[in-house]
Amino acid sequence: MKLRTVLASLALATALTTPAAAQEKRPNFLVIVADDLGYSDLGAFGSEISTPNLDRLALSGVRLTGFHTAPTCSPTRSMLLSGTDNHRAGLGTMAEMQAPNQVGKPGHEGYLRTDIAALPEVLTAGGYRTLFSGKWHLGLTPQQDPHARGFQHSFALLQGAGNHYGTDISATPKPGFTTYREDGRTLESLPSDYYSSDAFATKLIDQIKTTKDDKPFFAYLAFTAPHWPLQAPAETIAKYKGRYEAGYEALRAERLKKQVALGLVPASAAQHPLENSKPWAQLTPDEKKTASRTMEIYAAMVDRLDQNVGRVIDALKASGEYDNTVILFLADNGAEGMDLVHARNPRFRARAEAADNSYDNRGKDSSYISYGPGWAQAATTPSWLYKAFATEGGTRTTAFLSGPAVKKPGSIAHDYLNVMDVAPTLIDLAGIAPPKGTFQGRAVQPIRGTSWAPWLAGTAPTVHPASEAIGTELFGSRALRQGDWKITDAGDGQWHLFNIATDPGETTDLSAREPARRAALEKAWDAYASDVGVVLPNPRIMVE
Repeated sequence: MKLRTVLASLALATALTTPAAAQEKRPNFLVIVADDLGYSDLGAFGSEISTPNLDRLALSGVRLTGFHTAPTCSPTRSMLLSGTDNHRAGLGTMAEMQAPNQVGKPGHEGYLRTDIAALPEVLTAGGYRTLFSGKWHLGLTPQQDPHARGFQHSFALLQGAGNHYGTDISATPKPGFTTYREDGRTLESLPSDYYSSDAFATKLIDQIKTTKDDKPFFAYLAFTAPHWPLQAPAETIAKYKGRYEAGYEALRAERLKKQVALGLVPASAAQHPLENSKPWAQLTPDEKKTASRTMEIYAAMVDRLDQNVGRVIDALKASGEYDNTVILFLADNGAEGMDLVHARNPRFRARAEAADNSYDNRGKDSSYISYGPGWAQAATTPSWLYKAFATEGGTRTTAFLSGPAVKKPGSIAHDYLNVMDVAPTLIDLAGIAPPKGTFQGRAVQPIRGTSWAPWLAGTAPTVHPASEAIGTELFGSRALRQGDWKITDAGDGQWHLFNIATDPGETTDLSAREPARRAALEKAWDAYASDVGVVLPNPRIMVE
């Protein structure tokens, strides 16, 4: 037994250290994350926004209509890079929004824990070159930045949001400002023509070009668009002038009709009623004018993001690497429904009140706006609510996979998938053995997600069997999924039971009809919460 163990270890060590050229050619990986993008914001998912580059990728691959994340950004990113639940990875809640009773509790550190073997660390050890450009949001110290967590080359905005023109840069992390680090070095300034989506794509393209060698690459491109503050170049905003004057209910109906036609949702899907938003007809003419202008700016941000994805794809094709690159695109959570001007968080509200948000200045670097719950629910249609809630609107996000791992190009998959599956999937496709207990001399947690590789290859019927229970929690909003069934607590402590296969909008609570099923799922959620270390916030966090 000991001899076999030694031989296995030697074989793994050889696989991890042998140059890629000497091994069977392994795929490159490009993971693209959009920040607060709504489920229906791409043309391939029902949108009117011009996204030809992402649409081509989505339609040439497999669209993942059942892909789920955490309800907000940093918890999702921790799951993406760890392959485990956010409460285990250190982001049981966002660092910026810890409740008093969560401070100091295991799993609520506010950064990616050191007992996580992060995906870039594992791929680097496995012979990959690892590249990062964009939003990090997994730690602010040099010991927590992407360069320290396995990325050999990195350009990172450390915080969760910032001015898209970079006017709020600071060399020292502090509230209201943003810190950028490149390859472990703190930046003092940014170029005068800086715009986030343009800059992040340019940096990644430069990394791909300048680090080219015989190794495959793992590239992680994390846009901050279309996260507030909504800001975009004037020429891109102009493309959408007048497009949204009919209002968010009209847009919501239009997008749902397209989703049904595309086969993304069943024809019987009912929209969840709008919440936290005035009907468009009740807005004053000035309110309508301002709201439609804000949506034009949002659309421009998505458009500009797509343009920059096109630049990255062109660079991959020019390098000869495109055909061997597995591309995963996802949004980190549902669309953002917060209205900054009326936000319950005084820090956000104060910044919005201090900015120049006049009609003619909206979208410029000195404005500070969001588009609110009406447009957000158009983006998440037909789902219930939006970002920060464990409802489908907060956790079912746009996602697709393209490239050599996809055996059925142009297909749509409705299977339930989870963001913590990404790390084990890429490790599997890379032909690397996942860490078991220790990694590079330190104890590490096991991966909880499931590789998609057998499912993609057609050797497994699904990724998560109907018997598997998968929970989530953030800010006290909770959910648990088991097969087609789901219990959801939007944050008021009340459970509701839904069949997501027939009711993706979570419109019909089946608790009274199926009390035994609901009780069993509640028990399963309690077991999940105990297992991962959920600490419900006290007092309840108000996220709107």
